[in-house]
Amino acid sequence: MSLTFAPDDRPVLLRGVRVQDDRVRGGQVLLAPEKAVRLDPIGEAILQRVDGSATFGQIIDDLAAAYDAPADQIAGDVQTFLQGLRARVFLGVA
Repeated sequence: MSLTFAPDDRPVLLRGVRVQDDRVRGGQVLLAPEKAVRLDPIGEAILQRVDGSATFGQIIDDLAAAYDAPADQIAGDVQTFLQGLRARVFLGVA
């Protein structure tokens, strides 16, 4: 199985995984059974768009427009971030 997301793939958080506010430290964390990852603002921005309905390409386009950045640069960064989460079994493809 490849961890790479194609433009038409629809990333989705897997069952039991959720983003939650961290009231103690501030910010948000990605929670799964017996796992937690503290998110930086970039991770938060990416995961706000991972809802199971948006394609990887749509997420890239939205982030590129929101941050006025080149889509190819955004695509590489988002691909790396989401591949890391997919490898750790936080997300998959709908």
